[in-house]
Amino acid sequence: MKFQAVNGFKDILPDEAVRWRRLEEQARAVFRRFGLREVRVPILESTGLFARAIGEATDVVEKEMYTFADKGLTLRPEATAGLLRAYIEHGLHVQQPVQRLFTIGPMFRHERPQKGRQRQFHQIDVEIIGASEPGIDAELMAMAQMVFDELGLQVSLEINSIGCPQCRPDFRVKLVDYLSSRMDGLCEDCRRRVSTNPLRALDCKNRGCRSVVQDAPSIIDSLCRDCDTHFTAVRQHLDAFGLRYAVNRFMVRGLDYYTRTTFEFTTDQLGAQSAIAAGGRYDGLIEQLGGPAKMPGIGFGMGMERIVLLMEQQADTEKAIERADLFVAALGEQALSCAAPLVHELRKLGFAAAIDYSSRSLKAQMKQADRVKARFVLILGEEEIVRHEAALRNMDSQEQSAFPLAGTAAVLAERLAGLISL
Repeated sequence: MKFQAVNGFKDILPDEAVRWRRLEEQARAVFRRFGLREVRVPILESTGLFARAIGEATDVVEKEMYTFADKGLTLRPEATAGLLRAYIEHGLHVQQPVQRLFTIGPMFRHERPQKGRQRQFHQIDVEIIGASEPGIDAELMAMAQMVFDELGLQVSLEINSIGCPQCRPDFRVKLVDYLSSRMDGLCEDCRRRVSTNPLRALDCKNRGCRSVVQDAPSIIDSLCRDCDTHFTAVRQHLDAFGLRYAVNRFMVRGLDYYTRTTFEFTTDQLGAQSAIAAGGRYDGLIEQLGGPAKMPGIGFGMGMERIVLLMEQQADTEKAIERADLFVAALGEQALSCAAPLVHELRKLGFAAAIDYSSRSLKAQMKQADRVKARFVLILGEEEIVRHEAALRNMDSQEQSAFPLAGTAAVLAERLAGLISL
């Protein structure tokens, strides 16, 4: 019987994994500069955690979670809830008032699989907990922008404020009144949302709903003084950082825990899946989950599948190719017995070295060197053993030079390292 991957669960093969690893490494390098520390949390959590954090009236909780109903457990549909559970459980706020954390891993949602959206998908998640200053909001967005810039990706930043528990109720009344008078133009989901989660109608992708909300009241016009001051300061910091952005008054986040600042990084090169990173502030969520009172927080998630697709379209494809530093073409048993220890010593020195143990012809081994994109090839056969001199070929310039075979494998490796690291 032949088995295949489950629908919506995708294999990441070696050629593609190169880009995945480059994305992770670039993100980690940027995060280190901003003082972030990594947390690794389980993929399985209590169902109640997500219902409490995300909101029972959201599409995620109502329709999309993979839940083991008899066990009360759910595969995580997003990362923030689990990371905050770990933050609270282990009392990280006691160790340090402001925590800068990130996690990388798979998430699970039962959606219709499509390009850039799988049922098992992967996110890079960042959270800054314990800081309420608007400069933190701007710094977080600047950090995400830096990751994209250093990957060579062109993206757009959109921001909004969705207020707080003090100013949002008045806006909700205005929005419900507006939507209720236009129910015929709304999709079935949005007609239901009018009474449960009306803000979600503002960013519905249905064409009819988008037409209806064009003239809907804006939350920005209903912000209380504190929220308005905060949002103004966020924009001032973004301007100071030199970040380009647009205010999108219809942008709301799909999870109930967001307050004040929300933002998305988008692209026009992936069709309907335009958002490749998104997040916002969630002041009050930590207390709601049993943590310290009035503990502020802000974070974002990067969709790795979509970013990798964008890397394939925008970035220099040569950067995604992993190259071997050296391939040793050993011809014959005597050459192989000399070459194998040499390759091992080179690997100990940190070089990517390859060897073919099958003793195939030189032509076949040179093809293998091309497959691993070797920068150099050391040709070693019986004649070379007799002369105590191998041939070292630069595969980019095709220049070839003699390499003396005098000394132990460790000595030869040290000498080779100096030549191939130039």
